[in-house]
Amino acid sequence: MAYIELINLRKEYVERRTTRRSNDDHETKGDKLIVLDGIDLECEEGELVCILGPSGCGKSTMLRLIAGFDVPTSGKILMHGDQVRKPCPESVFVFQQDGLLPWMTVWENMELGLNHIDTEEEKSERINEYIELVELTGFENNYPYQLSGGMKRRAELARALVVNPEMLMMDEPFTGLDFLTHMKMREEVVNMHEFIGKTMIMITHFIDDALTMADRVVVLSERPTKVKMVHKLDVQRPRNIEKDPVLRELRDEIYLMLGVSYVV
Repeated sequence: MAYIELINLRKEYVERRTTRRSNDDHETKGDKLIVLDGIDLECEEGELVCILGPSGCGKSTMLRLIAGFDVPTSGKILMHGDQVRKPCPESVFVFQQDGLLPWMTVWENMELGLNHIDTEEEKSERINEYIELVELTGFENNYPYQLSGGMKRRAELARALVVNPEMLMMDEPFTGLDFLTHMKMREEVVNMHEFIGKTMIMITHFIDDALTMADRVVVLSERPTKVKMVHKLDVQRPRNIEKDPVLRELRDEIYLMLGVSYVV
Protein backbone atom coordinates (compact mmCIF):
# COMPACT_ATOMS: atom_id res chain seq x y z
CA MET A 1 0.00 0.00 0.00
CA ALA A 2 1.31 3.46 -0.96
CA TYR A 3 1.95 5.90 1.88
CA ILE A 4 0.20 8.73 0.01
CA GLU A 5 -2.27 8.04 -2.77
CA LEU A 6 -4.13 10.58 -4.89
CA ILE A 7 -7.08 9.05 -6.73
CA ASN A 8 -8.74 10.95 -9.60
CA LEU A 9 -8.17 14.17 -7.67
CA ARG A 10 -10.03 17.17 -9.03
CA LYS A 11 -10.15 20.74 -7.76
CA GLU A 12 -12.15 23.54 -9.29
CA TYR A 13 -13.20 27.01 -8.22
CA VAL A 14 -16.14 29.11 -9.29
CA GLU A 15 -15.18 32.61 -10.36
CA ARG A 16 -17.42 35.25 -8.81
CA ARG A 17 -18.27 38.47 -10.58
CA THR A 18 -19.49 41.68 -9.00
CA THR A 19 -21.86 43.85 -11.00
CA ARG A 20 -23.39 47.16 -10.00
CA ARG A 21 -27.14 47.63 -10.09
CA SER A 22 -28.19 51.19 -9.23
CA ASN A 23 -26.56 51.78 -5.81
CA ASP A 24 -26.06 48.15 -4.90
CA ASP A 25 -23.26 45.72 -5.73
CA HIS A 26 -24.55 42.34 -6.89
CA GLU A 27 -22.36 39.22 -6.84
CA THR A 28 -23.00 36.45 -9.34
CA LYS A 29 -21.32 33.14 -10.07
CA GLY A 30 -19.17 33.01 -13.17
CA ASP A 31 -17.30 30.29 -15.01
CA LYS A 32 -15.68 27.28 -13.37
CA LEU A 33 -11.92 27.37 -13.09
CA ILE A 34 -10.55 23.83 -13.21
CA VAL A 35 -7.19 23.66 -11.47
CA LEU A 36 -6.55 19.93 -11.00
CA ASP A 37 -8.21 17.58 -13.46
CA GLY A 38 -8.01 13.93 -12.45
CA ILE A 39 -4.66 13.56 -10.66
CA ASP A 40 -3.54 9.99 -9.92
CA LEU A 41 -0.30 9.70 -7.94
CA GLU A 42 1.36 7.44 -5.38
CA CYS A 43 4.23 8.19 -2.97
CA GLU A 44 6.03 5.55 -0.95
CA GLU A 45 6.92 5.92 2.71
CA GLY A 46 10.32 7.53 3.26
CA GLU A 47 10.55 8.98 -0.25
CA LEU A 48 11.63 12.51 -1.10
CA VAL A 49 9.23 13.54 -3.88
CA CYS A 50 9.76 16.71 -5.93
CA ILE A 51 6.85 18.17 -7.90
CA LEU A 52 7.56 20.33 -10.96
CA GLY A 53 5.20 22.19 -13.26
CA PRO A 54 4.49 25.51 -14.99
CA SER A 55 3.81 28.54 -12.84
CA GLY A 56 0.15 28.67 -11.83
CA CYS A 57 -0.59 25.05 -12.72
CA GLY A 58 -1.77 24.13 -9.21
CA LYS A 59 1.32 22.67 -7.53
CA SER A 60 0.68 24.53 -4.28
CA THR A 61 -3.03 23.75 -4.47
CA MET A 62 -2.24 20.05 -4.70
CA LEU A 63 0.13 20.24 -1.74
CA ARG A 64 -2.47 22.06 0.36
CA LEU A 65 -4.99 19.34 -0.48
CA ILE A 66 -2.54 16.64 0.60
CA ALA A 67 -1.97 18.58 3.83
CA GLY A 68 -5.72 18.74 4.47
CA PHE A 69 -5.89 22.57 4.38
CA ASP A 70 -8.46 22.39 1.57
CA VAL A 71 -10.86 19.75 0.26
CA PRO A 72 -11.02 18.39 -3.30
CA THR A 73 -14.01 18.95 -5.54
CA SER A 74 -13.97 15.23 -6.28
CA GLY A 75 -11.64 12.29 -5.93
CA LYS A 76 -9.76 11.53 -2.73
CA ILE A 77 -6.42 11.50 -0.95
CA LEU A 78 -5.39 8.55 1.17
CA MET A 79 -2.65 8.51 3.80
CA HIS A 80 -1.87 5.05 5.18
CA GLY A 81 -5.13 4.01 3.51
CA ASP A 82 -7.22 6.55 5.46
CA GLN A 83 -8.86 9.43 3.63
CA VAL A 84 -7.43 12.88 4.35
CA ARG A 85 -10.25 15.22 5.40
CA LYS A 86 -8.42 17.75 7.59
CA PRO A 87 -4.87 18.69 8.64
CA CYS A 88 -3.05 15.74 10.13
CA PRO A 89 -0.98 16.25 13.30
CA GLU A 90 1.59 13.78 11.93
CA SER A 91 2.35 16.11 9.00
CA VAL A 92 4.14 19.47 9.00
CA PHE A 93 3.94 22.13 6.27
CA VAL A 94 6.77 24.57 5.47
CA PHE A 95 5.24 27.53 3.65
CA GLN A 96 6.76 29.43 0.74
CA GLN A 97 7.07 32.64 2.75
CA ASP A 98 8.78 33.10 6.11
CA GLY A 99 6.81 31.23 8.75
CA LEU A 100 8.76 32.06 11.90
CA LEU A 101 6.92 34.14 14.47
CA PRO A 102 8.89 37.42 14.51
CA TRP A 103 8.33 38.16 18.22
CA MET A 104 9.86 34.83 19.27
CA THR A 105 13.46 33.65 19.27
CA VAL A 106 14.58 30.63 17.25
CA TRP A 107 14.39 28.54 20.43
CA GLU A 108 10.89 29.78 21.30
CA ASN A 109 9.68 29.13 17.73
CA MET A 110 10.91 25.55 17.95
CA GLU A 111 9.46 25.07 21.41
CA LEU A 112 5.92 25.82 20.19
CA GLY A 113 5.32 22.31 18.88
CA LEU A 114 6.70 20.52 21.93
CA ASN A 115 4.01 21.24 24.52
CA HIS A 116 3.34 17.52 24.77
CA ILE A 117 6.81 16.95 26.28
CA ASP A 118 6.62 17.17 30.06
CA THR A 119 10.23 17.59 31.13
CA GLU A 120 12.32 20.64 30.25
CA GLU A 121 15.40 18.44 29.97
CA GLU A 122 13.89 16.26 27.24
CA LYS A 123 12.57 19.32 25.44
CA SER A 124 15.98 21.01 25.52
CA GLU A 125 17.72 17.88 24.24
CA ARG A 126 15.31 17.65 21.32
CA ILE A 127 15.68 21.32 20.37
CA ASN A 128 19.47 21.23 20.67
CA GLU A 129 19.61 18.14 18.43
CA TYR A 130 17.89 19.91 15.55
CA ILE A 131 19.59 23.25 16.17
CA GLU A 132 22.86 21.39 15.68
CA LEU A 133 21.49 19.49 12.67
CA VAL A 134 20.80 22.73 10.76
CA GLU A 135 24.02 24.37 12.03
CA LEU A 136 22.39 27.16 14.04
CA THR A 137 24.21 26.52 17.31
CA GLY A 138 24.81 29.90 18.93
CA PHE A 139 21.77 31.50 17.31
CA GLU A 140 19.10 29.94 19.53
CA ASN A 141 18.26 33.24 21.20
CA ASN A 142 18.23 35.33 18.04
CA TYR A 143 15.02 36.75 16.64
CA PRO A 144 14.14 36.17 12.95
CA TYR A 145 15.11 39.72 11.95
CA GLN A 146 18.62 38.98 13.23
CA LEU A 147 19.03 36.03 10.83
CA SER A 148 20.01 35.88 7.17
CA GLY A 149 17.58 34.42 4.62
CA GLY A 150 19.32 31.05 4.64
CA MET A 151 19.42 30.92 8.44
CA LYS A 152 15.68 31.66 8.60
CA ARG A 153 15.01 28.79 6.21
CA ARG A 154 17.18 26.45 8.27
CA ALA A 155 15.37 27.55 11.42
CA GLU A 156 12.01 26.82 9.76
CA LEU A 157 13.18 23.34 8.80
CA ALA A 158 14.44 22.74 12.33
CA ARG A 159 11.08 23.88 13.76
CA ALA A 160 9.30 21.48 11.40
CA LEU A 161 11.57 18.53 12.14
CA VAL A 162 11.75 18.94 15.92
CA VAL A 163 8.19 17.64 16.29
CA ASN A 164 9.27 14.43 14.53
CA PRO A 165 6.58 14.50 11.82
CA GLU A 166 5.68 11.45 9.77
CA MET A 167 5.66 13.65 6.67
CA LEU A 168 7.19 17.01 5.78
CA MET A 169 5.64 19.13 3.01
CA MET A 170 7.61 22.07 1.61
CA ASP A 171 6.27 24.69 -0.79
CA GLU A 172 9.27 26.12 -2.66
CA PRO A 173 11.46 26.27 0.47
CA PHE A 174 14.39 27.92 -1.33
CA THR A 175 12.45 30.93 -2.63
CA GLY A 176 14.33 34.23 -2.29
CA LEU A 177 17.69 32.70 -1.40
CA ASP A 178 20.91 33.71 -3.14
CA PHE A 179 22.60 31.10 -5.32
CA LEU A 180 25.15 29.81 -2.79
CA THR A 181 22.63 29.66 0.05
CA HIS A 182 20.23 27.83 -2.27
CA MET A 183 22.89 25.21 -3.04
CA LYS A 184 23.74 24.78 0.65
CA MET A 185 20.08 24.46 1.64
CA ARG A 186 19.51 21.88 -1.08
CA GLU A 187 22.39 19.80 0.25
CA GLU A 188 21.16 20.17 3.84
CA VAL A 189 17.63 19.01 2.99
CA VAL A 190 19.03 15.92 1.25
CA ASN A 191 21.28 15.19 4.23
CA MET A 192 18.39 15.66 6.67
CA HIS A 193 16.19 13.37 4.60
CA GLU A 194 18.80 10.63 4.63
CA PHE A 195 19.34 11.17 8.39
CA ILE A 196 15.70 11.11 9.52
CA GLY A 197 14.24 8.90 6.78
CA LYS A 198 10.85 10.66 6.75
CA THR A 199 8.54 11.16 3.79
CA MET A 200 9.08 14.57 2.18
CA ILE A 201 7.08 16.22 -0.61
CA MET A 202 8.58 19.38 -2.07
CA ILE A 203 7.26 21.84 -4.65
CA THR A 204 9.98 23.43 -6.74
CA HIS A 205 10.43 25.48 -9.93
CA PHE A 206 14.01 24.25 -10.33
CA ILE A 207 14.51 21.12 -12.42
CA ASP A 208 18.10 20.69 -11.18
CA ASP A 209 16.83 20.70 -7.58
CA ALA A 210 14.42 17.88 -8.37
CA LEU A 211 17.02 15.78 -10.18
CA THR A 212 19.63 16.35 -7.49
CA MET A 213 17.37 15.68 -4.50
CA ALA A 214 14.40 13.48 -5.34
CA ASP A 215 13.70 9.79 -5.11
CA ARG A 216 10.68 10.47 -7.34
CA VAL A 217 10.09 13.36 -9.74
CA VAL A 218 6.55 14.36 -10.70
CA VAL A 219 5.91 16.73 -13.62
CA LEU A 220 2.53 18.44 -13.94
CA SER A 221 0.98 19.95 -17.07
CA GLU A 222 -0.49 23.39 -17.54
CA ARG A 223 -3.99 24.03 -16.21
CA PRO A 224 -6.31 22.14 -16.16
CA THR A 225 -3.55 20.11 -14.59
CA LYS A 226 -2.77 16.47 -15.14
CA VAL A 227 0.31 14.35 -14.37
CA LYS A 228 2.64 14.34 -17.38
CA MET A 229 5.46 12.30 -15.85
CA VAL A 230 6.33 10.27 -12.78
CA HIS A 231 9.96 9.16 -12.76
CA LYS A 232 11.61 7.17 -9.98
CA LEU A 233 15.29 8.03 -9.68
CA ASP A 234 17.51 5.09 -8.77
CA VAL A 235 20.66 7.21 -8.84
CA GLN A 236 23.04 7.26 -5.90
CA ARG A 237 23.62 10.54 -4.07
CA PRO A 238 25.46 12.86 -4.21
CA ARG A 239 24.49 13.43 -7.85
CA ASN A 240 26.25 15.42 -10.52
CA ILE A 241 23.88 16.12 -13.40
CA GLU A 242 26.61 17.34 -15.76
CA LYS A 243 28.60 14.11 -15.34
CA ASP A 244 25.64 11.73 -15.49
CA PRO A 245 24.25 11.17 -19.01
CA VAL A 246 21.04 9.64 -17.66
CA LEU A 247 20.28 12.73 -15.55
CA ARG A 248 21.25 15.08 -18.41
CA GLU A 249 18.90 13.29 -20.78
CA LEU A 250 16.09 13.36 -18.21
CA ARG A 251 16.69 17.09 -17.60
CA ASP A 252 16.40 17.81 -21.32
CA GLU A 253 13.22 15.76 -21.52
CA ILE A 254 11.63 17.65 -18.62
CA TYR A 255 12.62 21.02 -20.09
CA LEU A 256 10.97 20.08 -23.38
CA MET A 257 7.94 18.79 -21.50
CA LEU A 258 7.64 22.21 -19.84
CA GLY A 259 7.99 24.00 -23.16
CA VAL A 260 11.65 25.03 -22.94
CA SER A 261 14.46 23.94 -25.24
CA TYR A 262 17.36 23.61 -22.79
CA VAL A 263 20.79 24.61 -24.07
CA VAL A 264 23.94 24.07 -22.00
